[in-house]
Amino acid sequence: MSIQLHLARVRKALKPRKEPYWSAPLARGQFLGLRVIEADKATWIARRRSDTDGRQQYRSLGWQTSEFGFDEARSAALAFFRNSAAGVTSDAVTVASACKAYIQDRKLHTAKRNARDSETRFERSVYDTPFGNTRLDRLRTPDIVAWRDGLKLAPASSNRTLTILKAALSKAVRDRRVDPALEREWRDVKKLAGADRRRDLFLDLAQRRALLAAATGGVRDLIEAVCLIGARAGELVNAKRGQFDGRNKTLTLSGKTGRRDIPLTTAAAALFDRLAESKLPAAPLFTRDDGKPWQHGAWAELVRAAAVTAKLPAGVSLYSLRHAFISEALSAGLTTLDVARLTGTSLQMIQAHYGHLSMTAVKERLAKVVMV
Repeated sequence: MSIQLHLARVRKALKPRKEPYWSAPLARGQFLGLRVIEADKATWIARRRSDTDGRQQYRSLGWQTSEFGFDEARSAALAFFRNSAAGVTSDAVTVASACKAYIQDRKLHTAKRNARDSETRFERSVYDTPFGNTRLDRLRTPDIVAWRDGLKLAPASSNRTLTILKAALSKAVRDRRVDPALEREWRDVKKLAGADRRRDLFLDLAQRRALLAAATGGVRDLIEAVCLIGARAGELVNAKRGQFDGRNKTLTLSGKTGRRDIPLTTAAAALFDRLAESKLPAAPLFTRDDGKPWQHGAWAELVRAAAVTAKLPAGVSLYSLRHAFISEALSAGLTTLDVARLTGTSLQMIQAHYGHLSMTAVKERLAKVVMV
């Protein structure tokens, strides 16, 4: 027997029972029901009979509230029926589970190093968080915006993390694990402005030496290493003793562009000789003052404190030193290809952010060419 669930007075008069009360069919084999648990406490239920095997499929749509009445439940039920017919099978996909499925796919079908970078971002920002536990079919644009802004990352890093998240959520749509209409919820979240502008905070030689003089212990080792080879901080803190070849004066690092072997200057080799002394191959080269491995970003506050002591401009970070290394190398005449290989970045990035420096070096070398 069907019930006029669209009428509030009818719903209010229903008695609690385990079996839902069902409205008239919304379409053939498609029903909307209300399970009354107790007075003023009920939940909407959708039921669909499969056309292929005749089995019943159920979906809990949510609690009946003033904001989620019959019309809203009917819309949710119709979306469930539409998605079920299209092969969308899971009703328990969370943001975190979608991200994990995306990482697994990347490990199987793309470069593992890229998958690891994405996985690290998700570990820091999605996994084991309220945002990560959000069901994908309930995720909305304001949720994603609040998550993005709550990361408190630099604009460029925030945008990269957002891009990877969008890719993971869109894969869930392609895999038919969530309603395709929901894709607009993350498609509408825009990147932060100003992330692609050229890095303008440049520390000259005197400033870099002042920063080194103001730092001590493990963070000083990190500062010196970035100054000498221009590597990313994350690459350095993940480096093991076995990656340093003292005889050939080379260091092997793995980053976004894969594995690379870096030739070391005399000063850099001396630093790594000291860091490698008495360590086993699997031991980290860089450690905190207490001998423990660095956790991601734990060095940032120490670098800022040293910058304040050295009376340097606000905004100094280890990336400032990587920026200085790239700038100095290009100004000294190294080719963009050489610098890209040394620092583990792309030629496109070098050209986009440092093209003016490489052009200056080219002009200086060209002036030395005698043609007539």
